[in-house]
Amino acid sequence: MKILTCPAQLQHLEGILRKSLPLALPVFGAVLNINRGNPGQFEVLVDKWPEFGAMLARPSGEVASGDTGHCRKGGDWVCSGQHWERGTAGRAVGGREEVGGTGGGNWRPAPGVRVGSLSPSHVDLLNDTWPYGGNARSRRFLAEILVRFPQVCLQDRSGHPISWVLTDHFGTGTHSYTLPEHRRHGHMQVALTVAAQRAHARGFPTFG
Repeated sequence: MKILTCPAQLQHLEGILRKSLPLALPVFGAVLNINRGNPGQFEVLVDKWPEFGAMLARPSGEVASGDTGHCRKGGDWVCSGQHWERGTAGRAVGGREEVGGTGGGNWRPAPGVRVGSLSPSHVDLLNDTWPYGGNARSRRFLAEILVRFPQVCLQDRSGHPISWVLTDHFGTGTHSYTLPEHRRHGHMQVALTVAAQRAHARGFPTFG
């Protein structure tokens, strides 16, 4: 396969994938991140260029295997790794759905709650609350995306995280969570709305 390194080719690829949304979402976010500074140090491979039939987004320099990236082949998205499954393009995987909301579409933090951000000191909290977490590998992954990619956190009056949304190398929501004692107050809807607004401002599409 051919690794695309030319900025013009990568911009052209971004345009091609944009026309195939939402089907192309699993790899589109990776291409967007690559074209916007490549914070995750990813690379894109195609079987041929410019008329490609398959493409892969993966960490730079890694050999393709079962959990290195997201691949499109034969007209269907085959999403490898622990975060995606066939047919889940555009959905946050690993999040906890929160029932309830503030109503009226006016999504603002509740009294005493403010929009902030997570810090590296919160990585153990993230690892403990992620369905795929609880081990050293997941902790390293969460620590990496925490410092490299956009995230939104709602905090209480003491500055403690109560609800958050993390994004990953593919521009997808990889860990969304509200602490059990703070659920049913619309916090997740606020966090998701802020995250979507910020993503849209950076040129990223948002899908539910």
